[in-house]
Amino acid sequence: MAQYDFPRGKVMGGGGPAILRAGGLLLILLIAVILLFAAMAQVDAGTVAVLTLFGKVQPNILDAGIHFVNPFSVKHELVARTQEIKESASVPSSEGLVIELDASLLFHLNRDQAPEVFKNLGESYIQNIVEPTLRSAIREATASHTANALYSSERDKVAAEIYDTLEKQLVPRGVAPERVLLRDIRLPATLKAAIEAKQQAEQESLAMTFRLQKEKQEADRKRIEAEGIRDFQKTVTAGISEQLLTWKGIEATEKLADSQNTKIVIIGNPKNGLPLVLGQ
Repeated sequence: MAQYDFPRGKVMGGGGPAILRAGGLLLILLIAVILLFAAMAQVDAGTVAVLTLFGKVQPNILDAGIHFVNPFSVKHELVARTQEIKESASVPSSEGLVIELDASLLFHLNRDQAPEVFKNLGESYIQNIVEPTLRSAIREATASHTANALYSSERDKVAAEIYDTLEKQLVPRGVAPERVLLRDIRLPATLKAAIEAKQQAEQESLAMTFRLQKEKQEADRKRIEAEGIRDFQKTVTAGISEQLLTWKGIEATEKLADSQNTKIVIIGNPKNGLPLVLGQ
């Protein structure tokens, strides 16, 4: 009996194209999903992102959030919030003494210049430009001041000079300094002791000057008070006469005489005619 294998082979071979089509659609869908995720760029808070496409830095920047970008571009994030650099250095004073100084710089990246910063300095711009500039500015500022001034009265002035130097050199490069802090200045032990002794002597001298001024003011006050009392006594004495004293004596006698209490009053001088005795 004859067997028909050809129709059966036709039925089995007919499922091949359908499977290929399904696999192709699945592959296209997978590629589309991959491209979709590759086109999404997330930028964290406090940072900005710079994109490079085939090694070329793109001029636009990305702020914090989700963005859709060219899926073939590469994202590079740079910190845009305020950052701090701490620097400890041995620096010279104007007289050649070596001083140990601890300083801090607060700064932030200028977000609008982020592409230029990344292009010219790279992601390590802090190590490449900020730190060396800070060290140079510190040495330049301290070299024009004495150790005594650095330790006492001119710390704020030195910090301002360091800031001015950093501002001139860093702002054009896309980095904005905010503040320079001189945390600590350590002098050689012998010099520190001499400066502290001098400062103590100056404080004692100022205290003595203050006490002398206070004593002088008190002496002036007492002299003025005595002069006032003397002038008052002169004025009162000049206005007292025999007639006035007699009249005041008569007034006092009359008041005593008008009192309801029993009394004996002896007053006055027999020569002026006043009553010698008033009784009741």
